[in-house]
Amino acid sequence: MIVIFDWNDIRFFLELSRKGRLTEVAKALKVDHTTVSRRVLALEQKLDAKLFESTARGFVLTEAGERLLPLAEQMESSSATIQDMVGGENQTLTGTVRLGVPEGFGSQFLVHEIPEFQRQHPNLELEFVANDRFVSLSKREADLSITLGRPKSGRLISRKLTDYRLRLYATKDYLDLHPPIRRREDLRHHSFITYIEELVPDPQLLYLRDVIGNPEIRLKSSSIIFQFQAVLAGAGIGILHCFSAEEYPALVPILPREINIERSYWLNTPEDIHDLARIKAVSDFLSDVVAEKRNKLMGEY
Repeated sequence: MIVIFDWNDIRFFLELSRKGRLTEVAKALKVDHTTVSRRVLALEQKLDAKLFESTARGFVLTEAGERLLPLAEQMESSSATIQDMVGGENQTLTGTVRLGVPEGFGSQFLVHEIPEFQRQHPNLELEFVANDRFVSLSKREADLSITLGRPKSGRLISRKLTDYRLRLYATKDYLDLHPPIRRREDLRHHSFITYIEELVPDPQLLYLRDVIGNPEIRLKSSSIIFQFQAVLAGAGIGILHCFSAEEYPALVPILPREINIERSYWLNTPEDIHDLARIKAVSDFLSDVVAEKRNKLMGEY
């Protein structure tokens, strides 16, 4: 006997597998939580299998649910492909694209480029997820991700998006109140702001000790935005992105010819949605922006 599936039931199954709570799925899909429960139950009855267990942590997949998940994700990808490709080249792009992006790059660089993207694609909705910690593309926590390095696993298409540069910065007021810095050895007489080691999202960010040796650290935060604001407030010296620091005249680069840190951002998309029109629109826009703003990213003013 062939079972006829309702795609909406699969959609509710996928959302509950990712969010774990009926109320969160209901909010995301703009329905009542009883509708979510009813849809999932209908799918379980059609399959004659229990797909979820209710726990204190929310709904978790059973073994049957785990077996269904990759097949359901294939259906989701096929549905997205149909939506994007069947309408033809002249169809206006619509839908939602979720982008996982490092906190600093998203809130201090990309945010300024959003108005131009909205002018180009007025019917596309963007969602940004701060992904200084891991964002799973396979679980569709995001459609694309920007990471500090190339992912080592997953069925992804990855390419270097751009290089960028960081430098030591402090405010002019801070420097006026502390011993002068003429060479690297003078940094031993100053206090620094940096990451909390055990909470650092990527080991690549632990560059302060490599640059200074044994710095006197007086303030730590897991957030680069907090660090940025602390440096701007005059609380110490920090390593900041050139693309953000150079926007603030109060911030002064320290030993810029001697101390430069270069890193790279990588752009990643799942293989099965890489060629979707809305995904390509975001990917192409990101490539154009970083090419146009390369000097800013590299601190070459």
